[in-house]
Amino acid sequence: MTGSMTLISESPEDPFSLGRALSLVLDERGTVVGWSERASELLGFTDEEALGRPAEDLLVDGPDRGLVREAAAGCVRDGGWFGVVPVLDREGRRSRYGVRARRVIRPGRADEWLLVGAPAEEVTQWEIDRSVMEGLFRRSPIGLSVHDPNLAILRINRPIAHIGGISSDQARGHRIGDFLVAMDAETIESRLREVLETGIPMIFTEQSCRLLVEPGIERYVAVSAFRMEDSGGRTLGVTQLVEDVTDRHRARRRLAMLNEASELIGTTLDVETTAQELVDVAVPGIADCVTVDLLPAVGLGEALFPERGGPLRRAAFKSVAPYPERVMYPVGTLRSFPKDSPQAQCLVSRRPVLVPHMVPDEVELGLDPERAEHARALGVHSLMVVPLTARGLVLGLVCLWRYVAPEPFEEDDLTLANEFAARAGVAIDNARRYTQQRRTALALQRRLLPREIPSQPAVRVAHRYLPAGGSAGVGGDWFDVIPLSGARVALVVGDVVGHGINAAATMGRLRTAVHTLADLDLEPDEVLSHLDDLVTRLAGEQEQGDEGSPGEQVVGATCLYAVYDPVSRICSVARAGHPPPALVAPDGEVSLPDLPAGPPLGLGGLPFESEELELPENSVLALYTNGLIEGDAHDIDAGLDRLSEALRGPDRPLEDMAQSVVDALLPARPSDDVALLLARTRTLAPGQVATWVLPAEPTTPARARVLTSQKLTEWGLQEMIFTTELVVSELVTNAYRYAGGPVTLRLIRLHRLICEVSDPSSTSPHLRRARSTDEGGRGLLLVAQLTSRWGTRHAHEGKTVWTEQELPG
Repeated sequence: MTGSMTLISESPEDPFSLGRALSLVLDERGTVVGWSERASELLGFTDEEALGRPAEDLLVDGPDRGLVREAAAGCVRDGGWFGVVPVLDREGRRSRYGVRARRVIRPGRADEWLLVGAPAEEVTQWEIDRSVMEGLFRRSPIGLSVHDPNLAILRINRPIAHIGGISSDQARGHRIGDFLVAMDAETIESRLREVLETGIPMIFTEQSCRLLVEPGIERYVAVSAFRMEDSGGRTLGVTQLVEDVTDRHRARRRLAMLNEASELIGTTLDVETTAQELVDVAVPGIADCVTVDLLPAVGLGEALFPERGGPLRRAAFKSVAPYPERVMYPVGTLRSFPKDSPQAQCLVSRRPVLVPHMVPDEVELGLDPERAEHARALGVHSLMVVPLTARGLVLGLVCLWRYVAPEPFEEDDLTLANEFAARAGVAIDNARRYTQQRRTALALQRRLLPREIPSQPAVRVAHRYLPAGGSAGVGGDWFDVIPLSGARVALVVGDVVGHGINAAATMGRLRTAVHTLADLDLEPDEVLSHLDDLVTRLAGEQEQGDEGSPGEQVVGATCLYAVYDPVSRICSVARAGHPPPALVAPDGEVSLPDLPAGPPLGLGGLPFESEELELPENSVLALYTNGLIEGDAHDIDAGLDRLSEALRGPDRPLEDMAQSVVDALLPARPSDDVALLLARTRTLAPGQVATWVLPAEPTTPARARVLTSQKLTEWGLQEMIFTTELVVSELVTNAYRYAGGPVTLRLIRLHRLICEVSDPSSTSPHLRRARSTDEGGRGLLLVAQLTSRWGTRHAHEGKTVWTEQELPG
């Protein structure tokens, strides 16, 4: 190029740089007076061909000269011009060039014009690149920082400066650790070093970003980074792009907490457990401390009324720090809140209350003055109160506190806490309803089961009843010890199919039926036959009832019925699909008698069989329901083996034996109801029983009176001789007159005097009121008047008429 010139703005990528752009100089008439080598390379004109010629004739096509003249006029007016001009090369090809024109003032000489040009495509691309780089550092919302190989900051853009609260000049030459807390700075620098060493870019890696000036405020940023290299591949440094994703991170964390809450809240049907699950989810995710206060009726499973308020009982709490006893009320505390407290406002309005900033003078903590003072000393600075509601009823409150985290609660936090409370409210109300139903069923079940078992002359007993745990609900297991005539006793255990109110009600009906049948002194197999008919009838009633009504279940049951006679030591047993009893001999050995199983009750049409066992005195008969021996981890045979092992051993108190069985076989919350009845047999002493077999003769009643008188005198019951002689005389006379066989008279002295007369006839005597003209029919009426109880029981052969009289005193 001829002439002297200086380019003010150059860069390696600048298309107007000295090595890349063509340049030429024009005099005031537009004649080419300077021509560069780059102009010759791009346009093909040599210096000789270009110099001295008008630029319009050399480089511009005719139709384009108007545009060139307008550009020249602009240069004269403004002292410079930039635009795109169509330019001809030596071969006549027309190309678009971006052209910069500047006036060159020469003292004492005419002005000249310097023109610098480059292909328009390169100029456009350069402008775009320059605009992008300018935008990244001046207008981009994404942070950008450039570091040298030692990670010293070379340049940062405005978003980075805004996050750090510094300017670009202040950041230059510093390291990241000069602005961030050590842990976060170390994390970022280690990742940038990895990018420098490997050249592998880092893409959208989220991490914490806490400033030294505000270490308590937690920000999250997404960082991408790449290594910078020159054209020779030498590492120049690393550039990182930083985006503040704190809001997005918190939103994602809130969503994750909601998902967690849906899985962890309401896993059980227990009110206190559900309340504790709520605070476990909320701490430390939302708050530093969370408390749950419920209406007392909720924990008790009682009905709630919209208009009823009153004090609340603390059900659960959790804190990130050791529980501040002096601030928070302990679980179980019953208390009311001041009318002007956020808690009271929340209860009245049923809307959440947010107190983001609590100054020391505020007493809105819902605490008494002393606890409020301790709360201020602890640093409590933010509070949220959210109502626990479900199905239009207020169940209680959730209070969330912050005193460790410096940030106050925000509306987003309140929304999240409200979501937690809504989920927990439904779960707690479900638990309340379940508790109410379970308490009702348990109360019904307890009323239907025997409360106290009076002392029996035939056996000593111990029993255990454990309702099912979890969601199974109450069941239909039951047991009974029923006194029978002749000092005998009936031992009963049964199990109704299913759980819930229906099972408990069916159990009550069966137990009542068993008592009625026991009063009839029927044999065990006959009792089970009548029960089978009853269960079949109950099933028929259910089928004829409302179809599809909730809670309906198949009616069925199993039962074991045993009758033990302490005089003969004979135990007659029959079972209907029930597990067999376990028999513990006096020496501690355990056996399972082989008894006919019999079908479960309700199948109908199948017979039951009784089996007689002769039991030595001090034998233990163990009756139980299947919940004792069945389990998910073992089969029934294994359960029977475990039961035998728990019962085996030397003589020990029945209560200890019952507890050892429960401890060995049952978990804390069994999955099914369990009834266990242990009965240790007794035998009446020979001096308590007197038995005579009398022939069927006219003198038999007189003989019976004499024997009775002598035995009562021996027992010291002279006061009862006259009455007992009348009773014995009447019963023996009836047997002699109507039975036609030998008569057995037996007297038993216990807490009552028992008189039994047996004969081979199966005809039962009937009590009737005789007319004044009748010669007979007054005997049984007289017996009924002289005794406290009387009745008839049938055996396989014959019958026995028995009476009981109270002893004197």
